[in-house]
Amino acid sequence: MTKIIAGLGALLVITGCGGPGVDRSDSLIVIDAGHGGHDSGAVCEGSKEKDVVLQITKKLYKEFKSEGYRVHLTRNSDKFLKLWQRTRIADHKDAKVFISIHANAIGNKNRFNEVEGVETYFLQKTRDERSQRIAARENASVLQGTDKLSKDVIIDAVLNGPKIIQSHKLAIDVQHNIMKNLNGKYKGVKDGGVRPAPFYILVGASRPSILVEVGYITNPKERQRLSTSNYQEEIAEGIVEGVNRYLDNRKKEVGF
Repeated sequence: MTKIIAGLGALLVITGCGGPGVDRSDSLIVIDAGHGGHDSGAVCEGSKEKDVVLQITKKLYKEFKSEGYRVHLTRNSDKFLKLWQRTRIADHKDAKVFISIHANAIGNKNRFNEVEGVETYFLQKTRDERSQRIAARENASVLQGTDKLSKDVIIDAVLNGPKIIQSHKLAIDVQHNIMKNLNGKYKGVKDGGVRPAPFYILVGASRPSILVEVGYITNPKERQRLSTSNYQEEIAEGIVEGVNRYLDNRKKEVGF
């Protein structure tokens, strides 16, 4: 995403969409590749969620680094991490944002061809059955051994305050830029929108946090696209551009 323009014996280096000379070295981004190790996540026709999201996460790492950010990955290999391991680094390192990457799936084989789309989630309780179903699937692996009362206490503790508002703004910027990138290169990419859902992976980090479902691994078209490097790269660039926009707007708002 860094562009070099030659002219009259000089080189002008332009980084990102914040304009020339934007210094992002004071911002740490924590990226979480969902699942891993014994937990494959969604699996369809040999494609495993844990592998797809790790590939995208590694591309995200390079894109953020090229923009000048400091970046930390919760995992950079095929290993499983517990919930607290995934989120504590964001607080300990004072990250600006926490981003968890996942791939979606449905259980009804008769609907594999029709259910598709890119969706970005922020933490919030919801009555929407679709969001509840998706959150329940992703929560299953990270909440093993946690009783219902504890789960409710955990999520109720963070549903008030600026984190939710800022997470919503971050989700909007990221979703918009992912779709802009994908629609510029591919036909028929469905915009699943920004949605609230009780994802427990977003609870632990006390800062703006989002979960991106990069597509449905159960949909033949999206599964094929998600396996290609170019498609993964467009998703990664869109996420970075969205974070750039969010952080630039935050600096204008509060001057941090």
